[in-house]
Parts: sequence; C-alpha cells; structure tokens
Amino acid sequence: MAKSSGKKLTAAEQEALFNTLKKRFEKNTQRHKGADWKTVEARLKAAPQKCTILAAMENSGGEPDVTAIDKKSGAITFTDCSPESPAGRRSVCYDRDGLESRKEAQPKNTAMDMAREIGIELLTVEEYRALQQLGTFDAKTSSWVLTPPDIRKLGGALFGDYRYGTVFIYHNGAQSYYAARGFRGKVVV
Repeated sequence: MAKSSGKKLTAAEQEALFNTLKKRFEKNTQRHKGADWKTVEARLKAAPQKCTILAAMENSGGEPDVTAIDKKSGAITFTDCSPESPAGRRSVCYDRDGLESRKEAQPKNTAMDMAREIGIELLTVEEYRALQQLGTFDAKTSSWVLTPPDIRKLGGALFGDYRYGTVFIYHNGAQSYYAARGFRGKVVV
C-alpha cells in the first residue's frame, strides 16, 4: 500500500514522477483541453507535498492526470484516471465503521482510511460522473464514491461503475468488499 509519508521526493523521484505525468498529460489532452504542461509543472514544483501525494497515487495504480484547472485561482485537480479502479486500492470496505462491523473475513483496510493516508479525497458522485465524460473508467471494476452522511448513517455506501454504455451509481453495505472494487481519488494542487 502506498502511503504519503509527507517526505519530500528526491530530485530523481520528482523527475521520474514529472516524466510519467507529462507523458500521460500529453497522451490524454481530451481530459484537460487548453491546458499546457509548463503551467502544470510550475504549479507542481511550487507544491512538493502534493508531489508526494501524486507519487502515492501513481504507486497504488491510480494513474493521476489533470482533469480540471480553476480559471480564477489556477488550482489544478489531478484525478485517478486508471482504466479500472486502482489495483493497489481494491478489496477494501468503505470506512472504518464498516470494517469493524464485519465479524469475520475483514479486509486489511478501508477506502476512507487509505485515502486519508495517501492524502486524497474520494470522488463525489458528481465528480465520478464528470470523470466518465473524459473516457471509459471502471468497465470491469467498480469504485467507492464519497457517500452522503444520511446514507452512511443508515449503514450504506455508494459506488459506481460503467456498464452497457452507462454510468451506474449503486449502494452496498459499507462493510462489503470485493476484489474488483476499489476507489478513485483526487488532489488539488
């Protein structure tokens, strides 16, 4: 499991990360029309702690890419854009309460705990749907999404996937976990 230790990346690690992000950025221009890499790179260089988070996203299989740039503030949103739910973040319950409610066969972690450790936020339903406008994601897997407190209070949690040309949002008990269900996140730089 990748953790964002808060430790600054070495120069070599940062260069490798930037090379990976730049290649993905240039290959997937439909995700960030009108954006240029130099602006993104400058913003990253000014925020080394966010680079550590992006490295953790990358190391856990998230394939982060730019999905939004705020025109006023210049803030850049990186979202997990791996075709399927990040491989290093699957087989997890939604949150700690869900995990602790399981009497047997507990998974090793939860989506909410892992997101906090990495330093990212789970996507909301709206953000998950917006991501699906940029490509096809979770055609074979599914991803937990941030669940409203009123649903979570009743024991449920939400997840999404893409099947039959449609984005579906479903519910499950927060204690459930499956080999093909993980979570996607975002970080704003």
